Parts: sequence; structure tokens; C-alpha cells
Amino acid sequence: MAHFDVVITGGTVVDGTGAPKRAAEVGISGGRITAVAAPGELRAAAAADRIDATGKVVCPGFIDTHSHSDLLVLKEPFIAPKIMQGVTTELIGQDGMSLAPLREDCIPAWKKAMAGLEGDYEVDWDWLDVDGYLTRIEAMDLGPNFAFLAPHGNIRMKVMGLEDRPPTPDETAEMQDLLRECLDQGAFGMSTGMIYPPCCYADTKEFVALCKVLAERDAPFVVHKRNASDRVLESIEELLSISRQSGCRTHISHFKVAGRLNWGKIDRVFQLLDGADFSFDNYPYVAGSTMLAVILPPWAHNGGTEKLLERLRSPEERARMKKDIIDGIQGWDNFVHRAGFEGIRITFVKTAENRDAVGKSLKELGELRGKDPLDATFDLLLEEDNTAGLVVFHGLEEHVVRIMQRPEGNICSDGIMGAKPHPRLYGSFPRVLGRYVREEKALRLEEAIYKMTGRPASVIGLKDRGLIREGNAADIVIFDPAAVIDKATYDDPQQYPAGIEHVLVNGKVLVESGKPRPQKAGKVLRA
Repeated sequence: MAHFDVVITGGTVVDGTGAPKRAAEVGISGGRITAVAAPGELRAAAAADRIDATGKVVCPGFIDTHSHSDLLVLKEPFIAPKIMQGVTTELIGQDGMSLAPLREDCIPAWKKAMAGLEGDYEVDWDWLDVDGYLTRIEAMDLGPNFAFLAPHGNIRMKVMGLEDRPPTPDETAEMQDLLRECLDQGAFGMSTGMIYPPCCYADTKEFVALCKVLAERDAPFVVHKRNASDRVLESIEELLSISRQSGCRTHISHFKVAGRLNWGKIDRVFQLLDGADFSFDNYPYVAGSTMLAVILPPWAHNGGTEKLLERLRSPEERARMKKDIIDGIQGWDNFVHRAGFEGIRITFVKTAENRDAVGKSLKELGELRGKDPLDATFDLLLEEDNTAGLVVFHGLEEHVVRIMQRPEGNICSDGIMGAKPHPRLYGSFPRVLGRYVREEKALRLEEAIYKMTGRPASVIGLKDRGLIREGNAADIVIFDPAAVIDKATYDDPQQYPAGIEHVLVNGKVLVESGKPRPQKAGKVLRA
């Protein structure tokens, strides 16, 4: 009989295909699954390490199709909040904003833009292309695996800078060539964030041109749509048009219908999806999280962070921002309209002087500073050099469940670090298993695991992950189905979940009996 590095016995295997669970044993050698056997067959096999999974579920490692660890991985490569909830592969380069490709003269402004989204990390940016960034990550002691999307904002910035204008035909062709280069260097597709500069300056025509390149490679277009609230229907119709004209596969990020005034549109949204060749991901919460500056109108960001800070210093420009936030702009996804001042909380800042703002709503920030909430927020963004994040409460629990049950969907975290981050960073996947499978029975166990493993692997194009199958990479989670649950809350988010017993990445044990065991295990996956 073969000698194994690890043998897992006694467990119930849910293989990631959606097929019924079954009793089986798993053997691992050289970072791969080399045996999936009937109960008892591997009991006598020689093994360097044995795991008794009696009473537990053995399934593929969870694949997070929307992650924001682009900067964090360079400082804390184990990514404990993800590993401890069973995530073994993260897809970064999201929302059209990441760390490659870069244009040297734009790096200072882009560092500030990325700090607003992912936090302030002192790391040397010593690369300019996707290959350079991925090579830098490969040198880290990675916990999870990493896959990368070419970010539309970086591509646009490298060719056009940070200005709000349409590209010339030559610039469009240059962006197409740059996207091909990113794909050649390992990117699995292209992301955009249609609410974030400079992506928000692109029109449908620009996206169609770039998505034709994705169609050439059968690579996905991963998109934060232009509006998830009052113009959610029009935004989905735009994506349908881009997909039809380009022939590309479209994957919608963190799918939602946001804001009380828009909740009644959910059935019409589903009607648009019916029959369309779309996929999407969603997180199991009624609140989202992103950069605090997203509350400002798009024109305020034109030219990058330094221009934004100049405008925040101008009383006239502030007055214009206030007017646009209060009155709204046609087509703009207005977060204050979505949730109100009381429904937006601050998750992180850069300086100690403003740490008292963390965890406060914008309404509470105004009260704390003795100012109008918008003036207090403008001051905070200026004082923090735009390095601040938010949580925004905009959803309906019934919609979370209905969206999760759609066949096109898979689970994600969209987790972003911070002093008081959104709890999804620590709890997304165990929350689905504990709350929505065990407690509410909104999903079958096999269906939920498929949405965390096999389905996201097929969306990204990962050929050897997402399934318990001989020959596949040994990314495996073992959890207690009677105990698994998230513990992170909005008030106390930095809490690991319960019930995740073992996590293996490429055959190496990174969580053992619920405790972290940091070591280098993850790989950079290249398309």
C-alpha cells in the first residue's frame, strides 16, 4: 500500500460537486489528493500524519472570489482571518483597483487610493507589471493560495493617467494590449469597479472593447456594477449589453439590491438574470464595506487623491459636494441616500488623533465633533489623507437568503482589514454553514459547499481545486457541522469562528484542532 503524507479517516466527505455526502477516507501525498477511498481502506496505510475526522465534514477548501488582501499579503502573508474560516484560495485584484500594472509617475497617488480601500501599509512597491507583483507575493510565506484579476483601473491609469475623459482609439488599443499582457502574465480575468475612479470614468464602449479581449481567452469580466441602488436595473442592463456585444463571461461582484427605497425591485432584478449567462457572488450580511470616500460624488475624485484633498480644502467645492450628496446626481450610486448618516460606520483611519471615530456612524461622528455630519466626514477624510473605511447598512435579510439560493451564485467575503472591520472578514463562510444551513435550512449542506468550492473554481477557471478528487490539490477543510458558526459581530468583529477544526493548503496543515499553525503553504496560481 502507498505511503501518504496525511491520511484523513472517519469523516463524511462532501466533495464540492453538489453530490450527496458520503463516508470516505482521503490520502494526501506531495500536496495532492492521491486517494479517495471507502471507509477502512486507508486505516492501515502508512502515513506521516493522521487526522481522525469522526463526526466531522471533510470538504474542499473554500475559494473566496472577492478578496481584498492585495496589500495585506505583503505584511501578513498567513492571512489568519481567512485561513481560520477555511478559505484556502483568494481571488485578488478586485473592483478595478490593485497593485499592478503601475505607472511610475502615478504611484504616489495610487498608494493613497489603495490606502483608502485596503488600509495604510508601509511596503516597498518595487514592481511595475503583474508578473513583478505576483513574483513578489510568491516569495512570501503564504497561508492561502492567491489568484489575480487584471484591474481595469490600473490598466486605465497606466495608459491614460487618472483623468475623467474617454480614451482615444489609440489609447483603447493600448489598453487592450496591456490587458493581454496581464493575462499572459497570469491574470485569470479583468475586474472593474464602476463606482471607483478611474473606472467610473469609462463608458460602455470602453468596457466592450476590453471585454472582447477577455472573450478571446474565455476569461471572466468581474464587475462591481455602476449602481446597486436606485439604478440597479439599468446597471444590470448595461452589463447585459457589454456581455452581448463582447461575447465575454460576466461575473457580478457582491450582488445586492441596496437601500430601502429599492428593495421592491428584487423580483425585476431576478427577471433580468433569468436566462442570462451571468454568474455572481454574494456575502451573507445585510451591510457592505468599502472606502469612506465613496460617499463623495465622482467628479470630486478626478485627477486622483491629491486633487480630491485640494477640493476638500475648498469651501466652494465642499458646498458643491454637499449639494450633490443631498440632492443626488443622475446615475450615481449615492451611499448616503442608500443608508442615511446613521447607517454608515467608520471602520478604520490612519492616525491616532482620529481613532475615536472608528466604529462611529456619520451621525455620531457629527455629534462627536459638534458639526454637521458631512462637514465632520469631509474633515476626517482630509485629516486622514483619504485613508479611511466604512461599513454601510443597506440590505434586507430576506434578500440575502434569496440571492444566496440563486443557482448562478457563489459565496464570497469581500473582506477588508481595519481596526473595526466588517465581520465578513472573519466569518463569511462559517456563517453560511452555521446560520443558513444548520439553523435556517435555507441551503442544503452539499449545495452550500458547492457554492464555496466547486462553483467558484469553475467561475475562475481553477482546474485542479474546488473538489475532493484524486489528482487535485490538497486544499481541504474539516469542520464540525453541529458547531460551525461565525462569532464576529459589527461591534466586535475580530473574532475567529467556531467549528473549523482543520485547514490544509496544498497538503500542509495550517489549522489543527481549531488552532492556527502558520507555515508556508500557499502558492500564486497563474492562469
